[in-house]
Amino acid sequence: MSSEAEPTTTGNERALEEGIVTDLRDRMTYGGYLDLDRLLSAQHPVSSPEHHDEMLFIIQHQTTELWLKLVLHELGTARDRLADDDLRAALKHVARVKHIQEVLTQQWSVLATLTPTEYAEFRGELGNSSGFQSVQYRAVEFALGNKNERMLSVFKTHPENLALLTAEWERPTLYDEFLRLVARRGLPVPPSILERDVREAYRETPELVAVIREIYENPREHWDLYEACEELVDVEDNFQFWRFRHLRTVTRTIGMKKGTGGSSGVDFLQRALSLTFFPELYSVRTEIGAS
Repeated sequence: MSSEAEPTTTGNERALEEGIVTDLRDRMTYGGYLDLDRLLSAQHPVSSPEHHDEMLFIIQHQTTELWLKLVLHELGTARDRLADDDLRAALKHVARVKHIQEVLTQQWSVLATLTPTEYAEFRGELGNSSGFQSVQYRAVEFALGNKNERMLSVFKTHPENLALLTAEWERPTLYDEFLRLVARRGLPVPPSILERDVREAYRETPELVAVIREIYENPREHWDLYEACEELVDVEDNFQFWRFRHLRTVTRTIGMKKGTGGSSGVDFLQRALSLTFFPELYSVRTEIGAS
């Protein structure tokens, strides 16, 4: 069998295959499709002279924002599928969110390589900029149930961000859509949940625990709902892991200093750990198996 047309590898050099396109004039390219010229020129350190580690700080937060954009994209479609009674398709999008959350949590280990001494070299240049001002992070919290109308005022000077967050504030949460689907399946979800003002933060309804218990204690009859409950618990657990890793990274880097945006810093992040998205999915665990 002839191998004359096959590319060969010599030493440390790999030959290009004949079919690889190298004339890229007037063609869609990798860089063009991804808009890399703009993306890779969006890092603008403000320290002077420029501090080496500021690039890490910028890229860490920019990549986080890109992942948050995808999380919002997936949560939006997951809610659409739930509203269409397509639970299996919705869970596919939720599964993707879970994987993104794992990446976001792992990213903190990169920022944790920034020592207190290194960060102090440029922290003063950040002014009042703070992750507290991330509209996408707030939108994700809103989509999952931690709504707070007062947060809208943070973005009143940026119409596009305000519009994004307002839309999430007015839209049913992932849990709202799931519970509406559960009700359409014939389970007795309390009317107070189905008729609630979705602009309000979700709060636990004790009467719902019995409904969730029915799902957990009869998985054969409610298998996809049973699976969905566990997927939602995964999402909340992942979010809490992310919050905790954020807290520990901040503690490691700035100790008990105030945040650049005016928050109390570590104490502010600590209080966030008490927030929950799907309270009945945790309360039911106390009920199951209890005598």
